[in-house]
Amino acid sequence: MDADDRLPLAYFISFRCYGTWLHGDERGSTDRHHNVYGTPFIPSNKRWRQHNERLLRQPPVSLDAARRTAVETAIRETCEKRRWLLMALNARTNHVHSVVSAACKPEPVLNALKANATRQMREMKCWTSDLSPWSYGGSRRYLWTERSVELAVDYVLHGQGDDLPDFDV
Repeated sequence: MDADDRLPLAYFISFRCYGTWLHGDERGSTDRHHNVYGTPFIPSNKRWRQHNERLLRQPPVSLDAARRTAVETAIRETCEKRRWLLMALNARTNHVHSVVSAACKPEPVLNALKANATRQMREMKCWTSDLSPWSYGGSRRYLWTERSVELAVDYVLHGQGDDLPDFDV
């Protein structure tokens, strides 16, 4: 088997809600030209952030309790149907983290999770826009060792802060 054909034990897949982390943000950002592991983020720039805010096609998206439930339901069902092993999942108010083992490259996993999460939110009537609730792309980290899988699972389950209260009930 060619080294390029090897698959990792799992992927750490993350994706953000639309409009919640723009270029120029005080947290820094990455783009396709500044996206090498371990290199610094693009520095913050107030004018660039304001410019990007004006370009938004819809308001920034956040996940309330109903949307988080829809997202998590869709991701669990997607993994079950495709026979991917879902090791960890955490839908937050502005992003989603998962650790998934799949016998394919990570891009189809990321795309399926986002598409089915959107479909489920629409079915549950908690997303009515024709536009996507997600930012373009997402993070796909390869987890090659049992230790890296263990650390990613722990981060997803325990490194995201407190449990989110359900104020929407």
